[in-house]
Amino acid sequence: MKFFRMTNQREVILEEIGRYKGHPTADLLYERIKKKLPHISLATVYRNLEILSEVGKIRKLEISGRQKRFDRELKEHNHIYCLQCHRIDNIHMVSEQMLASGSEKEIGYKISGCRIEFFGICPECQRKNKPQKQNESADSHVTCKLNTRQREVLAALESYTTPCTGKDIAAMTSLEAAQVSCQLASLKKKGLVASPARWKYKITKAGKDAL
Repeated sequence: MKFFRMTNQREVILEEIGRYKGHPTADLLYERIKKKLPHISLATVYRNLEILSEVGKIRKLEISGRQKRFDRELKEHNHIYCLQCHRIDNIHMVSEQMLASGSEKEIGYKISGCRIEFFGICPECQRKNKPQKQNESADSHVTCKLNTRQREVLAALESYTTPCTGKDIAAMTSLEAAQVSCQLASLKKKGLVASPARWKYKITKAGKDAL
């Protein structure tokens, strides 16, 4: 690409990819971005993601023909795909070390790199697949019982790598700011949410287990 300009839309897209813990799809990014840029279209998000990929600002992942994902980390790495929840994580392995010596001579190609795809069941899905212990106390079940709004708030917090504000959570969910504040207070009492900084929140291990 001969000319590239960092527009406000592209800055917001890069910011949202960086804030997402994982490898978001264009559709997921669009749902987040339109809260900040209400007039942006899905087609515009798609087009800017392709441009950012072409100029090397992000990586575009095409995992076994599934919906494209996007990655902010540019350092060379491979990926692993969960067959159950469809999340994608990074694996830091040097692909070139896995190329057999002499393979260029055998096939006639000048190899510039390789992409290796791993798949399996992620740790969280493995944990969810295990049957619950028979001796769990009734109090434990009451503590972890969540309503739909609480689950929505926890899911939003779980997707952030850093503590975020109630306003950030509201922008990601169908809830109003006042509703988010109410749910955060309840979740904090249950030990599912922590507040490491003023007006900022993060999900606790117990919160992740409750999802």
